[in-house]
Amino acid sequence: MIKRSLQVLVVLALMPLAMSSYAQIEKYVAGTHYTELNNPVNTRDASKVEVLEVFWYGCSHCFRFEPLINDYKANAPDYVDFTLFPAMWNALMEVHGQAYYAAEALDALDVLHEPIFNAINVQGNRLQSERQIGALFAEHGISQEDFEAAFNSFSVRTKVNQAKSRMQDYQIRSTPNMVVNGKYLITTGASVPTQQDMLDVVKFLVEKERATLSSSGE
Repeated sequence: MIKRSLQVLVVLALMPLAMSSYAQIEKYVAGTHYTELNNPVNTRDASKVEVLEVFWYGCSHCFRFEPLINDYKANAPDYVDFTLFPAMWNALMEVHGQAYYAAEALDALDVLHEPIFNAINVQGNRLQSERQIGALFAEHGISQEDFEAAFNSFSVRTKVNQAKSRMQDYQIRSTPNMVVNGKYLITTGASVPTQQDMLDVVKFLVEKERATLSSSGE
């Protein structure tokens, strides 16, 4: 009888923990808080969980998202591989995507990423042409020759074309969006009303994917 009573007490003591774990598992649901992509997209480092921000320099929501994203990157665990992806569904976005990949090719993203955002969203310079973008790069130490070589390079144009194709793979319809490990798309909406909520879903999915990596022996 005593043994039976102790068993009951142990079960009762563990129930809150079990309920808590169950609630955590069910906190974010596919189809409500995030979308499972039809066909997973390959990530650049299979040993880590990729977190990809889909952005556009001309998007005011992306501009306001930057402080949260910077904080997330600074505090992300070492098993997260954070990367950026410029969205493109019109000619101006392609020009801005070309600017992004040119800055990347010049190893100057850390220098130019924020100034490009500021030029468009604060200073009202839409950066619609190669000349305007080149002038901005020059303001931050990139020579005209180096800029033109990068901006018009085969590798940069190839990345722009690849990004346009991957837009369909990621099922991108708006910005900012987040994609976790090439499998899950997160956007703001009725069930994910704020950008911080979007990051909370990202963190949940990162841990979900990390558990998968651990179980597969990665």
